[in-house]
Amino acid sequence: MEGNIAEIGQFLGAGLAAMGSGIAALGVGNVAGNFLAGALRNPSAAGGQTATLFIGIAFAEALGIFSFLVALLLMFAV
Repeated sequence: MEGNIAEIGQFLGAGLAAMGSGIAALGVGNVAGNFLAGALRNPSAAGGQTATLFIGIAFAEALGIFSFLVALLLMFAV
């Protein structure tokens, strides 16, 4: 009986950690959307902010990949 409860907790934790991947996708959309809104308001400044856009996207994606790895560790760790 104890093994089943531990397995349920393992999969529940993995599911919660995997939700971070979806939240990271929302973060990337937010970063890109705000950049686009700013670029449309001031097109001359958009070129100087492109590096900041890519850094923001990279950080958001890194958090998504990290949460995916945590989910995999929780699912398959012994």
